[in-house]
Amino acid sequence: MRFLLPLGMMLAMAAPQAMADTATSARPPKDEHWSYEGPFGHYDRAALQRGFQVYKEVCSACHSLNRVAFHALSEPGGPEFTDAEMKAIAAAYKVPAGPNDKGETVDANGTPLTRAGTPADTFPPPFANEQAARTANNGALPPDLSLIVKARDGGARYVYSILTGFQEKPPAWFHVMANKYYNPYFDGWNISMPPPLKPNIVTYSDGTKATIEQEAHDVATFLSWASEPKMEERKRLGFGVVAFLLLLSGLLFLSYRKVWKDMH
Repeated sequence: MRFLLPLGMMLAMAAPQAMADTATSARPPKDEHWSYEGPFGHYDRAALQRGFQVYKEVCSACHSLNRVAFHALSEPGGPEFTDAEMKAIAAAYKVPAGPNDKGETVDANGTPLTRAGTPADTFPPPFANEQAARTANNGALPPDLSLIVKARDGGARYVYSILTGFQEKPPAWFHVMANKYYNPYFDGWNISMPPPLKPNIVTYSDGTKATIEQEAHDVATFLSWASEPKMEERKRLGFGVVAFLLLLSGLLFLSYRKVWKDMH
C-alpha cells in the first residue's frame, strides 16, 4: 500500500493536466478551397498578386521571405508581374551593400551601407538579427515565411486558419497569458503574434473587397507559391511523363500482338 498510494495520487494529479493539454490542442485547420489543388490545379494569378500586397504591406514588418528572389515575381507560374513592375518592387527595398571604394561597410555613424534592391536579390529581413527580432516581439522570433506552408501540418489551410482564428473569443475557463493572444488553431491556444489582419488593411487595386478572410486566403496562396514556385511546371512535366508512358505502353502492346500473331 505504501507504494500504491503515491502512484494513485500521481495518476490523479496527472489526469487534469492531461485533460487540459488535450483541451487546448490546436483545432484541425479550416476546410478552405485552393485553385491549385489537384492534378489540374493552378495558381490564381490575381490572388498571388493580392497576396504579395498583403505580405508586403502587413507581414513583411515582422516576417522575412529570405528564400525568394525578386526576379521570381515576374517568372511564369508565379504572380507574373511585368519586368518593369518587378524591378520597381525590387528597387523599393534596401539591401546590404558591399564594401564601397574605401572598403567601408558602414557610414560615419556606424549604420550599415545599403543600396536599392535588384532582381537578383532576395527579400531583405525586417530585422538586423535574431536578437533585434526578439526584442521587438516580446521575446518571440517571427518565423521566415519562405517555406512556412511546407513546414506546417495543414499547409495553406493552417496559415489561413491561424490568420482568421483571432476573431474567435476564448472560452470562459481559458487563461490568455500576458503578451499572448488567443487562437484555437495554434497549439496551446496562446500565440505571440498579434492579430495581423483587419478589414481593409490593404486596398486591392482590382477592386476586390478586402475582408479578413479574403486577405488571409490571398496571402496563404502567395506563401504556397513561395514554398513551391515550380508547382505548375512540375505538374506539366508529370502529365508529359504519364502521356509518354501511356504511348509507350500502347506501342509495346501492339508490338507484342504483331510478334506473337503468327505463333498461334
